[in-house]
Amino acid sequence: MVMCVRVDLVTREYPPHIYGGAGVHVTELAAVLRKHIDVRVHCFDGPRDSATYPGVTGYSVPQELAGDNPALQTFGVDLAIAQNVAGADLVHSHTWYANLGGHLAGLLHGIPHVLSAHSLEPLRPWKAEQLGGGYRLSGWAERTAYEGAAGVIAVSHGMRDDIVRSYPFIDPAKVHVVHNGIDLAGWQRPVGEAAVRARDFAISRGIDPDRPALVFVGRITRQKGLPYLLRAVRLLPTEIQVVLCAGAPDTPEIADEVASAVAQLQTERDGVIWITDMLPREQLIAVLANCTAFVCPSVYEPLGIVNLEAMAVGLPVIGSATGGIPEVVADGETGVLVHFDQLTDGTGTPTDPERFVADLAAAISGLVLDPHKVSVMGKAARKRVEDHFSWLAIGARTIDVYQRVLEQSQ
Repeated sequence: MVMCVRVDLVTREYPPHIYGGAGVHVTELAAVLRKHIDVRVHCFDGPRDSATYPGVTGYSVPQELAGDNPALQTFGVDLAIAQNVAGADLVHSHTWYANLGGHLAGLLHGIPHVLSAHSLEPLRPWKAEQLGGGYRLSGWAERTAYEGAAGVIAVSHGMRDDIVRSYPFIDPAKVHVVHNGIDLAGWQRPVGEAAVRARDFAISRGIDPDRPALVFVGRITRQKGLPYLLRAVRLLPTEIQVVLCAGAPDTPEIADEVASAVAQLQTERDGVIWITDMLPREQLIAVLANCTAFVCPSVYEPLGIVNLEAMAVGLPVIGSATGGIPEVVADGETGVLVHFDQLTDGTGTPTDPERFVADLAAAISGLVLDPHKVSVMGKAARKRVEDHFSWLAIGARTIDVYQRVLEQSQ
């Protein structure tokens, strides 16, 4: 067997700069892989302190590209990363931001390039709002990297199907499924004094722990389906609080759209709490632990780490039945899935938006206002993440993919 000695991970996000699920994934994956192999990390958002982040190299956008289209800035960072991967046995990139860096590093140094698919540019056409013409560049970079990769890791079976459909020139045998994982020790319901502190924090943010509460956590982006949730809130019984941990908008336009909708809701009813800052883990757990159920109304979601985090804290999930969500949420056991038909133009738009909104509201009301269901499903949710989504298991499966790719590359 060919042994994997050193793997270089290439990623946009890495602590202390985490924006979404991909950043959480790389952080946890690096930690578990380091127990078995030499891991180096190359990331964006500037240099890291070597004492705090050993083995991590952070890169800034080249000065010559400052002010240019964000996609060009990304390519500039990727070029710098590609050179510094020298010495690795395998390079593993995450998201289109890093895929070109991984692809070029593989060619430059003659090593296999594996990439993890956290999302696909062809299925996120709304990104053109954010990147303009750079969206065509991001799509080109992703397609080039996927078609040249020695191996592709999909975070769900639904994601694997999307990859094979979106990039038909890829050999399906190269596409492996390894689910996202969850740090079980780091994500759990607080007890004792920790529970008291969590309750106090929730109250300080305007949440009434003694009142039924629905919580959403996610970036303000089209794929998360937040506008549909805000429309569904109008149909909910007024005793249900709605807690929105929503920030990091893709564009000023969608930020304004969400802000306007939330402001209107707050004039119509009480109990609509909007937390715009990205909460650190302990504070986010405090919010989750003082809510009743979690909602994930995404129209595109390869897996959804936020669902795993909520389930680990013991919350049942109301989720849209799209992408990898049905592989996480067991319908009727750990939560409720809302089924709907979607357009096939890449936007994921519900074919009947009003029906989707109404069904979402009905699923929320039917669960949040039923304490027995909440208790039973919440306990089952925690057990499901313990049984199927531990990082130890995900790390072992990832190393297995590395070994297969290295053997096939000889």
